[in-house]
Amino acid sequence: MTARVIEGETAGAAATVSLVSGEAGKAGEAEEPGGREEPEEPERPEEAREPQGAWGPHEPAQSDGAVVPLVPDESGVRGGDAGAAAPAAAFTIAADGSYGARLTLSGPADAAGWFPERWTLDGHEPYAVPLPLDQPEKPDSDVLPLADGRVLIRRQVADRHTFSLLYPTGPGTGELPLGAVECTDGAHLTLLPPSPDGASAYVLSVGEHSTAVWRVAGGAFGPEHITDVPGRCSGGVWLDRDGQLLAVDREPVGGGPVKAVAVDLGRGGEVTPLLQIAPDSNDRLLLADADSGLLLIRSDAPGHDRLGWGVLGSCLPVRFPECLRPADVAVTPFAVQPGQMLMPESCAVALRIDGAAGSWVGVWRPAGRRLHQLPVPEGWLAGSGLWTRDGVLKLPYANGDVSCGVALMEAPVDEERGVGPAWAAATESGMQPSAAATPPAVCKPVPLGQAPLVGRTAPG
Repeated sequence: MTARVIEGETAGAAATVSLVSGEAGKAGEAEEPGGREEPEEPERPEEAREPQGAWGPHEPAQSDGAVVPLVPDESGVRGGDAGAAAPAAAFTIAADGSYGARLTLSGPADAAGWFPERWTLDGHEPYAVPLPLDQPEKPDSDVLPLADGRVLIRRQVADRHTFSLLYPTGPGTGELPLGAVECTDGAHLTLLPPSPDGASAYVLSVGEHSTAVWRVAGGAFGPEHITDVPGRCSGGVWLDRDGQLLAVDREPVGGGPVKAVAVDLGRGGEVTPLLQIAPDSNDRLLLADADSGLLLIRSDAPGHDRLGWGVLGSCLPVRFPECLRPADVAVTPFAVQPGQMLMPESCAVALRIDGAAGSWVGVWRPAGRRLHQLPVPEGWLAGSGLWTRDGVLKLPYANGDVSCGVALMEAPVDEERGVGPAWAAATESGMQPSAAATPPAVCKPVPLGQAPLVGRTAPG
C-alpha cells in the first residue's frame, strides 16, 4: 500500500483496554470558519408541534441557489433520479450531538443534484442549513459534522481523496480546503466516526499488508499520518472521551480470524489486543460507551454470528442474549445511553432492526433482558439517532411533510429484576448470566482463551 498526503490544494496501555470475554452460545461576506453563527430560529405556534415532540414542516435556510427538497418515492429513491443510489452513511451525528450532516438529493426534478446539508440538533427546534457549492457532489462523497458547526466533506477523484470544511456564510457556502491523501496499489480509504474531541476527523487507508491512520482535520498542517497498523483494519469505535483510544477490527496479514484491537493515538499508535473470545472466532466491536464501559460486540464464537455485550476492563464474560436474535430480521446497534457511570447494565441501547417490512427501532438494556420493538416516524434516517442522559431517544427524520424533524422517544420500562416471563426464560436458557451492577475496582483480566464458554459444544 502507498498512501501519501497532498497539501496546499486550491484555495492506551494494555491494562486500560483489556476486555475479558468468553461466554458462548456463539459567496457573500464570509464568516470565520470556526464560528457558529446560526440563522434565527422561526417562531412556531404551540399547535405546530407534532405529538412526538418534533416541529412540523418548515423550509430550510436558503443558500446560493434555490434548494427544493424532493419527496422520496415508495422505492426509497428520491424522485427525479431513480438511478442514483443514496450514500452508505445517510446521516452522521457529531460526537456531542450538536449537529448532524448528510448528503441529500434536491432541486428541480430535471436538474436534481447531491449537496451537503447540516442539521442543528441541540437548539429549541431542529432545522437544516443546505451547503451547496457551484457543482453538485457525487453520491459516494462522505460528510462528517464537527462540534463547531463546520462540515467535513471527503471527495474522491481517481486515487486522490480530497478534504474540505464547509460552513454557511450568509447567503452562500464557504469552503476551506484541507489537502488530500493519495492512495495507490489498491488501497481503500474510509472515514471514521466523529472524534469525541469534536474538532478532529480521521480516516483509515487500508492496504494489502497494513492500515494507515490519518488525521485529516484538526491538525496543524492538513492531513497528518498518525500510524500504521499491521493487517487490514475495518470498523472504528472510540473508547474514550478524548479521542485518543481507537478500536478497529483487524484481519492479520495472510488471513485469519478478525479481532478487535485498540490503537492508542496518544502513544504513537501503540496496538494492544481488545477482543479474543476464542482463538478461531471473528470478534468485532460495534459500539462502546466511555461512561459505563459497555461494549456491543458481534462474534461467531457461539458457532454463528451473534450480538453480545461485555464491559471494558472487566473479567466478566461476554454475554450473547437470546432476545437480540429475533427471527428473520437483522439487528444492528447504533446508539448507547450516556451518563450511566459504572452502570453498564442500566444503559439503554438503540438498535436498528431490518426486516421484510422495512426498518424500525429496538430498545434493549442488559439488565432488562428484553428487546422492545418500536415504530419509527415516517422517513426515519435509518440507523441514526442519539440518546440523552435521561433516556430519551432522538430519531432524525425527513419526509414529504417535514424536511427536518426529530422524534422523541422515551425508553420503555423493563420488568423488575428477577420478575416476569423474560427473566424466567433467561434463567432456563442459561444464555444470559447476570453481572455485577458495577465492575470490580481491581480485576486481573483472564486470558480470553481461558474464559468460560458456557453452552458451547466442542467440535467432533
